[in-house]
Amino acid sequence: MKKNIFITGGTGFIGRNIKEQLGSKYSICAPSHAELELLDESAVSNFLKKKKFDIVIHAATWDAARNSKKDLTKVLPNNLRMFFNIAKYSDLYGKMIYLGSGAVYDRRHYIPRMKEEYFGIHIPGDDYGFSQYIMSKYTEKYDNIYGFRLFGVFGKHEDWEIRFISNACCRVVWGLPIAIKQNVFFDYMHIDDVVKITEWFIENEPRHKIYNVCTGSTVDLLTLAKKVLKTSSKSLDIEIAHKGLGKEYSGDNSLLLNEIGGYSFSDIDNCISELYSWYLARKDSIDSSRLKTG
Repeated sequence: MKKNIFITGGTGFIGRNIKEQLGSKYSICAPSHAELELLDESAVSNFLKKKKFDIVIHAATWDAARNSKKDLTKVLPNNLRMFFNIAKYSDLYGKMIYLGSGAVYDRRHYIPRMKEEYFGIHIPGDDYGFSQYIMSKYTEKYDNIYGFRLFGVFGKHEDWEIRFISNACCRVVWGLPIAIKQNVFFDYMHIDDVVKITEWFIENEPRHKIYNVCTGSTVDLLTLAKKVLKTSSKSLDIEIAHKGLGKEYSGDNSLLLNEIGGYSFSDIDNCISELYSWYLARKDSIDSSRLKTG
């Protein structure tokens, strides 16, 4: 019998990819916002009581991007309310995997290849990071809730207006220069790897509560921009607004790899080439005016 899985944020970047890739293997329910309001505790409890899920994958988040169309003053309360409305009823499902962020380590104090033990050294000053911090703290109290700390994730269905690799691909598709605010080293992981690792957590019982889910390697934005240009065979400018390097955003994935075994991450060059081709085939759906001003 197929496992019964509830995905929140099923129309978002990560949730949509999980649904598409695992939909044939599991019985997946991914209600839209109109179908289930995660901020409504009563609606969530009734939904969980009725469906009796084996797994909950909590991918929904109140968008923390600076140019989001959502009310950014609600990042902290809404992220927490969605999480706790599900966590409170943890006895109604087998286990929950929530997709969190390396932002828990506090962006003001990032260091290269942060380990899970770095958590709690600093309390994030921004609302998004603080919401992730609180969720991580409470995850330790639940027997059947596990958390991912994701760093840079890229792939199809992400927000091409603001996410760097997709934005660079779309700019090049339209013959526009690639824009970099400031060069920085990231630990970038392809969405397919997130899905595969999520599947491992669905099928296995983790020994720990929270894991850095990342590649353990880094690449800077300028190098990524050059990779996009190389796969496109176009000669376009790369515009960098501010000199120098920003704080590296990367994690140590030893805890994860020691548990799941010899995992080989997707080749970033191949992934960028495939993503560029994906956007090229959908050029007419990309509003170039947003790229010019984004």
